[in-house]
Amino acid sequence: MLPKSTLEWSLAGAGVFFVGYCMYFDYKRRSDPDFKKKLKEKRKHNAEKNPKAKPKTKLPDLKNPEEMQRFFLQEVQQGEELLAQGDIENGVEHLCNAVAVCGQPHQLLQVLQQTLPPQVFQLLMMKLQATTMGVSRARPGPGDDSLDDLE
Repeated sequence: MLPKSTLEWSLAGAGVFFVGYCMYFDYKRRSDPDFKKKLKEKRKHNAEKNPKAKPKTKLPDLKNPEEMQRFFLQEVQQGEELLAQGDIENGVEHLCNAVAVCGQPHQLLQVLQQTLPPQVFQLLMMKLQATTMGVSRARPGPGDDSLDDLE
């Protein structure tokens, strides 16, 4: 059997060799002229391949009632379709967007509470707070309209 110190030195040497190889490989990879190009292509391919990595829904112009109504109806429809397909997370996300832009959210929530299963409605209520905060940031404040009139 090998003495303990020889074994320790052997393991330390193997560790140093491994770290050195990793550093060399990383240097060669990063110095490749096509590295950034390949990395962008790989990320784009992964984004197309993974539908859950979609960007958040883009909100319409909150000053235009027609766009708001179209967005509301679209989100309700998409939410219902996704829930019917069993995609609870994305369905609830779309329903949250609809409630956030709705003119009478309390009435809509009452209807949803009666029609959705209790677990789905609880998930909707949990996600609703974050969604509503995002919409309130995008919504113009009371003083914003007066600035448009000055221009």
